[in-house]
Amino acid sequence: MSGRHLISSGSPFEEKAGYSRAVAVGDMVFVAGTTGYDYETMTMPDDVGAQAANALATIDKALTDAGVAIADVVRATYYVTDMNDADAVFAETGRVFSAIRPAATIVEVTKLLKPEMKVEIEVTAKRG
Repeated sequence: MSGRHLISSGSPFEEKAGYSRAVAVGDMVFVAGTTGYDYETMTMPDDVGAQAANALATIDKALTDAGVAIADVVRATYYVTDMNDADAVFAETGRVFSAIRPAATIVEVTKLLKPEMKVEIEVTAKRG
C-alpha cells in the first residue's frame, strides 16, 4: 500500500479532536491510543480487563481495515491510570499478543481523557 490511508472507528472523538483511529503509510500502520469504549453502544465497562478487551477489539478492526493483522503488530504501549490494574490488562494483552510478542511498554499516567477511562492502548504494525 502506498500513500496515506486513514482508518476510522466511528468514534465521535476522532472528528472532534482531529485524528484517525489508524493511519497506514507504506508498510506501516500506526494505531492511535485506543480506550475501552464499545463503539456499537458507546458504553464503557467499569472493569479494566473488559476495557482492555474492547480496546484490543477496536485495534484489531482498525488493523484489518488497514489490510494488516494483529499478528503484524511490532510495538505496543499500554497506559494505565493505576499500575495495580497491570495484571488485568496483561491478561488481555497476553491473550492477544503472547504468540507474536511485540516490543511493549506499560506506563502509569495520572489520568486519561475521561474519568471512566482506565487503560489506553496504542500499537504500530508492519505489513508482512
